[in-house]
Amino acid sequence: MERKQILRIVLTALFAALIAAGAFIRIPLVPAPMTLQTLFLLIAALCLPFRLAVASTAAYLFLGAVGLPVFTSGGGLAALLGPTGGYLIGLLPASVVGAAVMLIGKGTRIAAFLSASASTIIVYLVGLPWLSMKLGGLPLAATLSAGLVPFIVGDVLKIAIAAAVAPAVRPRIAELLSADE
Repeated sequence: MERKQILRIVLTALFAALIAAGAFIRIPLVPAPMTLQTLFLLIAALCLPFRLAVASTAAYLFLGAVGLPVFTSGGGLAALLGPTGGYLIGLLPASVVGAAVMLIGKGTRIAAFLSASASTIIVYLVGLPWLSMKLGGLPLAATLSAGLVPFIVGDVLKIAIAAAVAPAVRPRIAELLSADE
């Protein structure tokens, strides 16, 4: 196996592990804690090449789905199918869109901000309806009050941090991956 291929595997595994670790760095809120899980997802989408960003998120979700306790609520299909499972499921399309925006925007600061913002919005677009459905069809105001409002400040901070980190980290990762070319 060549060095570049090994580096790709290591980076994918590293970011999957960071997303998992982020799930346990949390501030308890109801119905779901605020975690750094999405911060590491954003950093992966903003800093890794498209395929690696998506693969790291898919690997994280796969590990949790097969039962490893990498989700805030543990692991297994029950965690994915529970009230906050929509936020987890939303991580995959969020990473696809975030990495695509970075690719199209050529990794600029504006692309980093737009990517992190779009990714965060996608997590909510999947997570909020799921939360409402799983909690018996909560009205929109109650769903937003429980599943969005408590997290807005934290998510804005995560977007700002990811957008600030990406311009410094992304070129280093690209340099590392192109070292053998």
